[in-house]
Amino acid sequence: MTHSFALHIADAVLEPEPLDPARIVSGTPEVTGKVVERSADGRQLRGIWQITPGVVTDTEADELFVVISGSATIEVAEGPTLRVGPGDLAVLRAGDRTTWTVHETLRKAYVIRL
Repeated sequence: MTHSFALHIADAVLEPEPLDPARIVSGTPEVTGKVVERSADGRQLRGIWQITPGVVTDTEADELFVVISGSATIEVAEGPTLRVGPGDLAVLRAGDRTTWTVHETLRKAYVIRL
């Protein structure tokens, strides 16, 4: 278990994360991120994630996130269309099939339950 900590999300240094080219619908989006904490049983991740403009598809995990900067439209197949920007909190359900249209580089803080 780690000790309590604070981190300024906007200044956090993120590492490149591979993006499967088959998921890219348009543009040349790039993804970076950092897991800042993992539960002892490995079933919960807390971290920071960023994506540059473009359109990508994904199959979601059970996730709660807060947008720090940027904006996107997230279309959930057979569900709602979410428009998110700075200060917005969103919840995605495990198995949701989504299409992300990233308008401005989006940075978010997240908690994922596996």
